Amino acid sequence: MNSLRTRRIRVEISLRTMIHLVLIIAALWIFIRLLPVVLVLVAALMIVGTLGPAVAWLERRGVRRNAGIGIVFAVLSVATVLLFALTIPELMNQTRSLIGMEPALREQLAAWLAQSPLTASLAHALRNIHYDELIKSSAATVLSFSTLLLEGIAYGFGAVFLALYMMVDRDRLRGTLFALVPRTQHIRLSRILVNLETIVGGYIRGQAITCALMAVFMFILLTACGIPNALALSVFGGLADVLPYVGIFLTMGPAVAAALPFGPLIATVVFLLMLAYGSFESRVLVPEVYGRALRLPSSVVFFSLLAGATLFGIIGALLALPVAATILMLIDELRVELPGETEQEDDAATRELDERGELEYERRTEGLLAAESAAIAVEMVGERKKAEGEAAAG
Repeated sequence: MNSLRTRRIRVEISLRTMIHLVLIIAALWIFIRLLPVVLVLVAALMIVGTLGPAVAWLERRGVRRNAGIGIVFAVLSVATVLLFALTIPELMNQTRSLIGMEPALREQLAAWLAQSPLTASLAHALRNIHYDELIKSSAATVLSFSTLLLEGIAYGFGAVFLALYMMVDRDRLRGTLFALVPRTQHIRLSRILVNLETIVGGYIRGQAITCALMAVFMFILLTACGIPNALALSVFGGLADVLPYVGIFLTMGPAVAAALPFGPLIATVVFLLMLAYGSFESRVLVPEVYGRALRLPSSVVFFSLLAGATLFGIIGALLALPVAATILMLIDELRVELPGETEQEDDAATRELDERGELEYERRTEGLLAAESAAIAVEMVGERKKAEGEAAAG
């Protein structure tokens, strides 16, 4: 009988691996602790990407860069103040009116639900809501929300001022970044920065346009149907529409609920028109407004929204799409080979153009400083994108 021999597996972790693990854990801990600061930086970069094209447009018309930055921020500040001054007082009045009408609207909704045996239990639940218990349980929540709101406002102002400083010191910051990257990669880095500005700027401008159009559509629809407090409901709908594909359901609920007390016909009209506009927005308006800024399949959109909302809540959901588009852009620009992917003729042609562009860039920037080289790299990338756009249009 042969004796059984125990086989031992010895795993050794080198000192270098342990140091790397400790550094990774420390970096993750620091990132989590500094997450608000990171979000402020991301918000500032998004502001820069949004306002950058307006400043560049003024520069092309002979306005000095610093003066153009001042004009853009001044116009944005005045427009924001006017918007708040014209809407906030009326919005507060309509919100108070809507709260005052809540018992009557709730009773009308309960009476309508009680007409069907399937929804009679919902009507009973609506009629037996005790506000005293809700107020007591929500006092701490309101205080916590107020604190978060003040922190959000402070972080928002910080992001605006940081974006202003970044735009004023653009050449110095860009020169520092290019000084840290090998010269052979400057063209690729410039293309990444230009594409990133296109993604971020296009996303923010698209969000502003689609949300504003949703609010205007809801205001016209609810006013035409004779539903009171249309401004308050429209503002909420415009804010909820910031989430693509999902926001329409958050928008439609309050609008239909406000229309129910006015009869099933009005509620049906509001529901169908809101549904039609949501379909028009997702199929026609969003692709037209965003253009080439976000080229994401629907599956990637839904996964990105779920992942962003799960990790960072509402802020994560708002940042999910530009982050996903940026990741796909980096995979394309850095030539990352995905499993099962083979090189196409267009990829080979693009690589050849990149190599020629890098040689031309090295020739034109020989002996120049990093800031001057960065300007030339961005100029070359802009000329190439313009030529590609003209070729695609032709």
